[in-house]
Amino acid sequence: MDLGLRNKRALVLASSQGLGRGVATALSAEGAVFTITGRDASKLQDVAYQIAAETGGEVDYIEADLADPDSARKIAEAVTARRGGVDILVNNCGGPPPGTARDITGEQVMAQTQAMIGSIIDLTNRLLPTMVERGWGRILTLASSGVEQPIPNLAMSNTLRSALVGWTKSLATEVAAQGVTCNMLLPGRVDTARTRQIDEANAKKQGKSVDDIRAASQASIPMGRYGEVSEYAAVACFLCSTPASYITGSKLRCDGGSIRSV
Repeated sequence: MDLGLRNKRALVLASSQGLGRGVATALSAEGAVFTITGRDASKLQDVAYQIAAETGGEVDYIEADLADPDSARKIAEAVTARRGGVDILVNNCGGPPPGTARDITGEQVMAQTQAMIGSIIDLTNRLLPTMVERGWGRILTLASSGVEQPIPNLAMSNTLRSALVGWTKSLATEVAAQGVTCNMLLPGRVDTARTRQIDEANAKKQGKSVDDIRAASQASIPMGRYGEVSEYAAVACFLCSTPASYITGSKLRCDGGSIRSV
């Protein structure tokens, strides 16, 4: 299947590692002209070089911290100056520290909201007009299975990422007729550094070994294993593709069946 991504201008946020990097690599392999972002310029430079070497694609990078209220403006201005805008925007951000709902304070919520919600909405609004003008665009927000089935000891993530569900659905309805789709992709237990961090936190909280926590977690997944980044990235590529033009306002799971609801 031709995904129709060759020469599409793509921007993936928080893409120097983990799921963001996986999605960036997969889109680049499909021929997208790519920009990645992150907080560490030297790391971004290395990752951009590695992705380009692996895929043969054209990869650029922008240093930005989504916790900075001015980050959306900086990213939008940079990508517009270099690429003339984007056709594909993949919204992504790092996860907040583990903890229970009773651990959360109002101050922590406000501190995390900028990076996880504010900058994403601001940047999308800045880049959306070009998509609408061209009559084609893809906005994909990488979230968490916690927006459908809250994950124990990840209360902050469950809370803030859920806000993006209502926003995505609202925006999808507003821009569907202009050829722009807006969807969310929900990972389950995909084997990344973030997943390992969560396993370590749960091991400490429960007084168990990381191996025991990991084994129990895998046993709770119908497929009996953690997902691979490449599996998740392949789904992201499809949602950003031309054939996926009639999918919008949706939450799609890539979780090995771990969410128990239909």
